[in-house]
Amino acid sequence: MLDEHTNSTGVSCERFRCSARGLILPFGIEACMPIKLRATLYFIFLLYLFLGIAIIADIFMSSIETITSKRRKIRYPDPGEKDKYLTVEVRTWNDTVANLTLMALGSSSPEILLSIIEIIGNRFEAGELGPGTIVGSAAYNLLMISALCISSISATETRRIKLYSVFMITSFFGFFAYIWMFIVLSVISKDVVDLWEAVITFLLFPLVVILAYLAEKNFFASKKIDMDEEEQTLILTPPEHDESGSPRNFRKDELLQFLRDLGQTTHLSLEDKAQLFAAKLSESMHRSRMQYRIQGARMLTGGKSLFLNLPDKLQEIYSEVHNRDSIAEHRASMASKLGDDEEDTDADDPRSLIEFSTTSYAILEHEQRVTLKVKRRGPIDFDVRFRLDTIDGTATAGEDYVKLSEEFKMERGQQEKRITIHVIDDNQWEPDETFFVKISLPEGEEARTRLGSKTIALVTIINDDEPGVIEFEEPITLVKESIGKAEIKLVRVNGADGRVSVHYRTKDIDAIATRDYEPAQSEVIFEHGEISKIIAIPIINDLEAEKDESFAVEIYDPTGGAQLGKHTRTVVTIINDDDYKTMANRMASLVQVDMDKLSVTKTSWGQQFQDAMNVNGGDLETAKFGHYVGHALSFFWKVLFAFVPPTAMAGGWLTFFVSLFFIALLTAVVGDVAAIFGCLVGLKDSITAISFVALGTSLPDTFASMIAAKNSKTADDAIGNVTGSNSVNVFLGLGLPWLVAAIYWESKNLPFTVKAGDLSFSVLVFSICCVLGMLVLILRRYLSVFGKAELGGPAIPKYLCSVFFVLLWIVYLALSSLQAYGYIKWQS
Repeated sequence: MLDEHTNSTGVSCERFRCSARGLILPFGIEACMPIKLRATLYFIFLLYLFLGIAIIADIFMSSIETITSKRRKIRYPDPGEKDKYLTVEVRTWNDTVANLTLMALGSSSPEILLSIIEIIGNRFEAGELGPGTIVGSAAYNLLMISALCISSISATETRRIKLYSVFMITSFFGFFAYIWMFIVLSVISKDVVDLWEAVITFLLFPLVVILAYLAEKNFFASKKIDMDEEEQTLILTPPEHDESGSPRNFRKDELLQFLRDLGQTTHLSLEDKAQLFAAKLSESMHRSRMQYRIQGARMLTGGKSLFLNLPDKLQEIYSEVHNRDSIAEHRASMASKLGDDEEDTDADDPRSLIEFSTTSYAILEHEQRVTLKVKRRGPIDFDVRFRLDTIDGTATAGEDYVKLSEEFKMERGQQEKRITIHVIDDNQWEPDETFFVKISLPEGEEARTRLGSKTIALVTIINDDEPGVIEFEEPITLVKESIGKAEIKLVRVNGADGRVSVHYRTKDIDAIATRDYEPAQSEVIFEHGEISKIIAIPIINDLEAEKDESFAVEIYDPTGGAQLGKHTRTVVTIINDDDYKTMANRMASLVQVDMDKLSVTKTSWGQQFQDAMNVNGGDLETAKFGHYVGHALSFFWKVLFAFVPPTAMAGGWLTFFVSLFFIALLTAVVGDVAAIFGCLVGLKDSITAISFVALGTSLPDTFASMIAAKNSKTADDAIGNVTGSNSVNVFLGLGLPWLVAAIYWESKNLPFTVKAGDLSFSVLVFSICCVLGMLVLILRRYLSVFGKAELGGPAIPKYLCSVFFVLLWIVYLALSSLQAYGYIKWQS
């Protein structure tokens, strides 16, 4: 709308363009500004508002995380002792329900509130900005976020969706929601939303939640609703508690094992070691979608990280320790890829159960065969059939072993069957190599036979064509003073041919020979084929209180052609029994303090202002340049929103409602700024909505999904929630304002008019792109060329899929824009 405006001096300014587009804006001072300057200022202001929404949404999501992390106590029979019960704490909120209700509301609140505010501000008449933003956000979330997540995972790694039945239900409704919108606006009652249509649209929201919850509980697959995985874990391994009775995030034996894995790092303080262990826990701990969403916003604004960041000196040590577990991780990865069809044991199941007797085998290459045992439990009064297939690891079929892909039969009454796999002795030196053997059931056998948990066996071929390399298995050993003897393991790797030996000797550090331990200098002999030996050093218990003392054991002068490995020296630390307990308890307390710092729950306004006014939440040692830039840009918003009540108050609900009010306030301003900016640059509201506004409101979700893709073990938190959020956007973001407006116009005996126009075309194009995108994700899950996973996999197919998703998004924007400006003729 164009209006004449005259300033206070009576000088006539240029026509005041777009002066009637907003509820609050524009200001009168803008009248005499050049159009280009106004457009530039509005664009910058729009970006700054998106930054503010990201920060208040962080607080909003923190309140949701506090609310949904509430726990309740339950009692279960103790599996170890009869007639006894265990009391454990489990989360009150189910993850699927939380993700589709509070989580979806949190991540989509700007889009939902924009639609509600726009329709109320227009005197209950429909606008284009709110619905367009909902459709545009859905397109960006499904296509662009999927593209980024697919390619963000490093080569060879994959992520599969775990709760696939939930994903399929939310995917269906994520597609149906937009088809339903098209049907309502263009088919049933053209350009009119009747009251019953608004009611159904809104009621589809709880229907999605209920069906997704039932799917997670396997309601459609079996009559028995499964127990939560968290509850099963807690029953088998109840959490340890500290001196105050609070549950710990870890077990003390895990802490002590990590200390052993640290190696020769005696220069580290107890605080440094605690921080390293906390970093390991932070990396492996279960995280909710809410936490990833909060972390995404904080990455954008230089806020306090929910992941423990280590200083550079500690990061190097942590990386070294982490790399020592590469073989175990490789095996776990293979088991994850190959063992998805493993079944749970059930004592009431009438079928026979078959599995390997052990999941790990080792064989010397010259022995040329390895025998695997498959055992059978349950009914044995009938024959059972099963398949064994070998899968390459570092060993290659045909070069290192004879490939096996064969069906076997276990006769009636037979409880064990032995299968031999032949190993090729090539008389050439190679490092120790591995391959896998997978057990599966032939078609039709599932009716009377089921698989146990041990369906993947790892076979290690130990090279014996060379004398080998001798080294200590661990570079550090912790022992109590009362242990009697310190047992130190020597290993022989990359060869076991012939009789070899190595000499060893002890050497004082701050422990003194003959007073704290018995000195030793001798020779260890490995016979042909032997791959490990134990060196026993007597420890002297003088019953006096002493500080920790250490001595070294060194190996030297190998014979028989053997070579020394990397760890030729190990440090044995003797810890006083009382000091040992004190040290473990103190370090456990330090670790718990580090873990508590990662909590999203704020206990006081003082803590909030301290985090708001400091870069990276005050952790300057790990702050990067990007943290300082983000903090400088968002400082005003951080301090302003530090006035929001802390999440510790009223269980998080007070923070929830206050932050929701701020989001609504900012969203109202965003609606004005976006509408005026689009008007100034000549963009229609429908195009402004699906591009600038949709991108701005979805940016924190982009960071959240990429973080989840890299750090989570599954794809659920990365893309599994996208489809759920898309359906909730329509059913709640349009269903609620439609319902309110339809009731208002029904009370006046008038129809609620919603012009389909550009919206119906945009919805149709998105629906086609949605089908194509979902087909690609389904193919990725089942085709080996993509790694049989939704995310990651081989490099070329991975990047091709990402490019395809990006092209779909560009096509969606291009076609919607061409139609909006009349280049594509469309009559809804």
